[in-house]
Formats: sequence, C-alpha cells, structure tokens
Amino acid sequence: MNVSYEWLRSFVALDETPAQLRDLITAHTATVEELHALREDLASIVVGRVVESQAIPETKLTANRVDVGAAELVEVVCGAPNVTVGKLYPFAPSGTVMPEGGNKPGLKLEKRKIRGFMSNGMLCSARELALGADADGIWELDLDVAPGTPLLQAIPVGDTQLVIDVLANRPDLLSHLGIAREVAAITGRGMALPRFEGDGLPVPAPVAAPSDGSTAGVRVRLEAGARCRRYMGVVIRGITVGPSPEWLRHRLAAVGARSINNVVDATNYVLWEMGQPTHAFDLAKLAGPEVMVRLAREGEAITTLDGTARTLDARAVVIADAKAPIAIAGVMGGRDSEVTEATTDLFLEVASFDPALTRVSRRALGLSTDASYRFERGVDPALAPGALERCARLIVALAGGRIDGAPVDLGGEPATPAPVALRAARVARVLGGEVSAGEIGRLLQGIGFAVEPGPDGALRVTPPSWRSDVTAEIDLIEEVARLRGYDSFPDTLQPGRPSAVPDAPMWTLAARVRDALVGEGLLEARPLPFVSGAEEGFVRVANPLAENEAYLRTEVLDTLARRAEHNLAHMQGNVRLFEVGAVFTPRASGEAMPDEELRVGILVMGDREPVHFTQPQSPVYDEWDAKWLGEVVARAAYPGARVALEPSADPEALWEILVGGEGRGVVRRLVLDAPVWAAPAFGVELSLSAVTSAQVAAPGANAHGGTAAVGPSPAARTTRYRPLPTTPAAEFDLALLVRDDLPAAEVERVIRRTAGELLESLVLFDRYQGKGVDEGYRSLAWRLTFRHPERTLRDKEIEGRRAKILSTLQSELDVRPRTS
Repeated sequence: MNVSYEWLRSFVALDETPAQLRDLITAHTATVEELHALREDLASIVVGRVVESQAIPETKLTANRVDVGAAELVEVVCGAPNVTVGKLYPFAPSGTVMPEGGNKPGLKLEKRKIRGFMSNGMLCSARELALGADADGIWELDLDVAPGTPLLQAIPVGDTQLVIDVLANRPDLLSHLGIAREVAAITGRGMALPRFEGDGLPVPAPVAAPSDGSTAGVRVRLEAGARCRRYMGVVIRGITVGPSPEWLRHRLAAVGARSINNVVDATNYVLWEMGQPTHAFDLAKLAGPEVMVRLAREGEAITTLDGTARTLDARAVVIADAKAPIAIAGVMGGRDSEVTEATTDLFLEVASFDPALTRVSRRALGLSTDASYRFERGVDPALAPGALERCARLIVALAGGRIDGAPVDLGGEPATPAPVALRAARVARVLGGEVSAGEIGRLLQGIGFAVEPGPDGALRVTPPSWRSDVTAEIDLIEEVARLRGYDSFPDTLQPGRPSAVPDAPMWTLAARVRDALVGEGLLEARPLPFVSGAEEGFVRVANPLAENEAYLRTEVLDTLARRAEHNLAHMQGNVRLFEVGAVFTPRASGEAMPDEELRVGILVMGDREPVHFTQPQSPVYDEWDAKWLGEVVARAAYPGARVALEPSADPEALWEILVGGEGRGVVRRLVLDAPVWAAPAFGVELSLSAVTSAQVAAPGANAHGGTAAVGPSPAARTTRYRPLPTTPAAEFDLALLVRDDLPAAEVERVIRRTAGELLESLVLFDRYQGKGVDEGYRSLAWRLTFRHPERTLRDKEIEGRRAKILSTLQSELDVRPRTS
C-alpha cells in the first residue's frame, strides 16, 4: 500500500516527520517497508528574488542580479518576458540537472557567458520543473519566504511516500482513511476527511431493495449466483469531462497513480482515500438502460479498458447492460462503456463483490488491478454509502452536472458484528502487565470499537464493520497490545503451570527421528512439498504458487533431489540432508482430498567427514553408509521392533527396509542432474504413518532399540552465542618435537594454560616423523590464534606469549621447538 505523507496530514494534524511516522506505524500497526522522498529532483532549486534587471541590446534577453540567500548576488541571463524586479522566482543554480517530465529533462546547467553577460543558473517556469503546463514565462511565486529558501520547503510539492506491508487480514489498511484512523488512535489526535470545494453538496437518501431497483430511469438488478454483497448506483447528468485540477493530480501521483481525466481521477481518488473501488459508466452507452450483476455466460467476450479482447470464464462475475457485459466485476471496466471527452451523463457504481469470485475472475483472465487487490481481501459493505456520496460530490465539484434522483441500494445493510467479551484479568495474564478497563476501552474506542460494561466485570466489545478479523477475546488482546505498545509490557517470564496435555504422538516421533539424524551429522531441510509432477499419479494444487510446481509430491526424495541439484549448481558437492514431511497420492475418482502420509527422507553424497591432515583424501558416502542410515532411522522410528534391510527386488533400489517383516522404506541410488565431478548420491525414504502409539511413546528408546541412559540428549544441549569479533586476530604456528610416549593432549593442556584468556583457538594441523626428527620423537605443529575483544594486539604481546609458551613447555614437558 502506497501512502502519501501529505495526504495523511490532511486527515490528521501530524507533528511527526515522515521517518518518525514510519517508526510509529511499524511499531503499532503494520511494517513500513520503504520511505521514498518524492520530487528529490527539486532539492537544489531555491527561491530567488530579482534585485536588478536590464535588457540585453538586440535580444529578448535580460541580465539579472538575483538574491538567492548568499553573501553576493548571482548573475542570471533570462529569456522570459515577465521578469520583474522585487518578485520571487524558482532558481536552479549551475550544476543542477533539470527534472524528468519538464521541457528540458536531464539538462545539466552550466555556467555560461551569453552576449557578454555571465549566467550562473536559470530562473525556471513551472513546466521546466514538471510542476505545471505553463511555459510562457518564469514562475512568479506569491510567497512570504526569504530568498534562498529551498523550493521544497516553500511550497508543498515535496511529498514522501510510505510503502506499507498490509497483511491479508487487514484490508481496512488499504486506504489513507484506514491508516489515518490508526495514526489518530495511536497519537490521540482527532481525524476528519479532507475538505474540497463542493463536498457539502446534498445527496438524496438511497432507496433500498433486496435485488431489483432503479435510479433515474436505470434498472439495476442482482443475480443470486453473483454473490454480490452490496451494490449501489447513482446517475449524474450534465458533466463536462476534462483535465483534473493540480491538487488532484499531485495526490494521485504521490501514490503512483496516473491522472486520466476529472471523472476517472475522482473514482481513483476515492479508492486510495477510502479503500472503496468505484467505477463510472457512460450512461448513453448502456443498453436498456439497465445494469445487472450476474455470472458470465459461456463464451461471452469483452474488451477491457486496456484494449484487450477477453473471453470470459463461466465462473466470472460481470456487470452487464441489457445486451452484453460492460465490466468484469471487481477487476476492470469495459472499453465500450468507458468515460470519454464526449460523455455528458454517468452511471456511478459502488459495490462490495465476493472476494472468492473476484479472485476466480482475476486469475482466469491474468489481470490484477488496484480494485481487484482490495476486493479479493474484502471491502467493507458498510463503506458503500459514504463512498458513493463522496465520489458523487467530487465528480460534480470537478466536472459540474447534477445528481439525478435518489441512489439505488441493493443487497441490504450488512449484519452488525457480534460482540465479544473481554476480561481485564485475561489481558493482564496474557500480556504480563496490568491494563485497566478504562485504558482498554480508550484504546479500542480509538480505532472504532464500541465498548460497554458487560456481565461479571467483563467488557462487551463490538468490532466495527471494517474489522471482520476480530472474532475472539484473544484478537482484542492483540489489539490492546499493539495500540499500547509492545515495549510497554515486561519482558520477564511470568509464572505458570505446565500443561497436562501430552505432546502429539507424531510430533514426538518426528522429534526422535530428528535427534537421531542430527546425531549422525545430517542437516534438516524444510522445503515446500510442490513438484513439477504430471497429470497422472500426482495431485494438482487448485491454486498453485507457480505453474512449474503445480503438483504435490509423491516422494520426499523428489524434493531433496532438487535441493541437492541446487547445491551442485553452486559448486557444493557435499550434501547431507534429511526431511520429515508429508507425501500425497490421489484417491479413487470422485474423492477430492488425496491420501497424506508422513515420511522421512535422507539424501547423502560427497565427503563422509571433514577433511583432516592425517588422511590424504576424505572417504565419500557409499551404498553401505546409506544402508547404515536406513537402519538408524528405522530403529529410531520403530523402537523395539525387528528391523532388517534386505536386497530389493526393485532394480532401481538397493535395499528394502523391513520393520516387523513388512516393507516400510527403501534405500536407493539417486539419479541427479549433476556435473561430472559430483560424487554418487544415495537416498533413504521411510514411512512413519505405520508407527503405533506404543512405539511413539516408548520411553527412553534410542536409535538402536535399547534403553538410553538418563541425561541430556544432543538436542537438549545448551548452545552459547557470542557477538562476532570486531578486532583483528593474530596467528602464529608452533612446530614442536614431542616424545612418542607424550600425548598431544598433554601438550595442548600446557599451551592453553600458559597462553591465557586471549587464546581464541588452538588447532593441531600437522604430524611428521622421519628424516630430520630424532628417533623416539615426532614433530607436531599447532596454529594458535589470539584476539583481544577491544583492541588490536601488539607484536610485543604476541612475541611475549610465544616465548612464555615455549619456556613452559621446555621446563614442564621437555618439549622444544623444531628448528629444521
């Protein structure tokens, strides 16, 4: 959602800067992802006052001396006819790059000599600054500001755009009204809709009907299958279509919308201001005249406003006249009924269409518009009357004309949301801090909730029509928390009692399998279960995230194989992955939902263990390693059961995993899209759905079916975190002659004790026996890394520690440095 800072200020008297407003909205309402300063291309333009002006002979030019707030006057040559001494004009100094959209886009002003006079910049017209169409002369500013004042401070053209990440459950925030409502509640200030000339125009009260009505001779009907929640319309006659005023063009430009004409701009203004999409039809182009909301008929076509001819899906909802569709409901209007310069009479619609059907229409046509984005998330039906009046008044104010008769209102008033009981004690228990009933009421009333005393000391809270996401007490507690500020509650853990509800059996099983595989050095992957698949044997997702992965997987190894190929594409050939996840198989025809089964998958390839200097080459995973992992995971999943791996009759598999004599899984070699240097890949897949409750709850069972010793499991060990270092490390190596009967661990113990607290790491990286080393000795080499947490270590400090270590090793262990 793009929000204009200046537009918000017209709702609420803001003292906050755009950056402060960003932080306020992010802390209490929704994340502000970006902050864009608009018209930064005018940052170098200042207000200048012409102090002297003289005509340059035989030209239409004038030589001027301009006060721009500096110590000396600036000389400027100007060709405009309206230069007047004492007046204020926009001044662009030398070095300025003229803004895009003007009549000199991208031009960099240079200091130049013209007819013997020096010109150090330019006095600008509104068109040259892309602030208007007037290019007949320079822009005379009727302002009371000092020369040298930046133009962006002198006139309100330097708006700021806030890009807000609005979640799907808060469609009320897809408007300036919704954001202003939140800001007003958080800051405790008042809020009102911005005024415009003509916003007091009287509009007749609408005439309500269930599904069939009329206004000014236009019949309006709703079909039941269209599931339109509310539809309102009004006729406006005698308008004149033309360009919009400057204030409206600036408003729309600030949110990234394009100005079209005064009527269309008025409908877009209401969309961005109130969150209610509206649409205006040329009344003379409507057959009947009649407007009907119905499902499209098979094979019907429409040419939309973007000029594209589209064939409609029978599930799409359309707005139609007596002959054919004139708009795709909630998505886009049709070209045959669009407003043009010849339009004099309008039919203005305001509706609340069904979110699910709007999404069906939009996806079938591959269209996405500002209107469909809002309708898919839910437009409040109670917003329609106010939006209709607002839009009708704005059209009359901009294009003239008159409202002809009372508006029609079909579908009926929306139901009042059910009240929710809220207990102050429950608020305190959940949030960890006391919040009085009075403060709770004040916070919730600020964003439109009705609060009144209820039974047993609870509050009876009725959500406003635009907050359909609030249905339970916990939803209200969340509202209290965010409005009050999350940082106002204590961050200490409150006392509580453990739950008597046991963990879900399958969760316990999955945790045990994870512990066993992590103990074997594998890493867990958690990808999405979508694959490319095929029509037969796979389940297709109704609304896939991507068409190239539109099916549910039938094997966990299918997903892990794609992860391995991704690693190989990035030159990473050592892969040790596992996943505990679901697979899906289609059921018999006629049954919608597929069979779902929980499985664990393992994929290994490349080095079996880290490279070490004692081995010339690290061993790689082979089929016997995969067989061992199959046995490990089977014993972890089925503790106490008889597990065996036997050669598989399937030519594509290596072994079948038998549990209690029944096949539960497979070990096989995998075929990947891999480079020639890649090692073989092996996979294990085991079904977990056949695990019994007794096996899930087996206490103390380890991966081999025995009883584990009491004590912390690897997953329960405490992990300590520390900040990344900010100072450089100092390293040196020690090559030492050590007796064959002296353990290397004893040498390390002395080194660590002597090196002190600045020793960050100690690594044995070499062992040598042979020529140059006395009989009965071996050469061992360690790398020592030192680091001070606050400063860089000096060479003398490092040398001193080295000498002390060698001295201590000589005296305590008779270990001396190797010199050759």
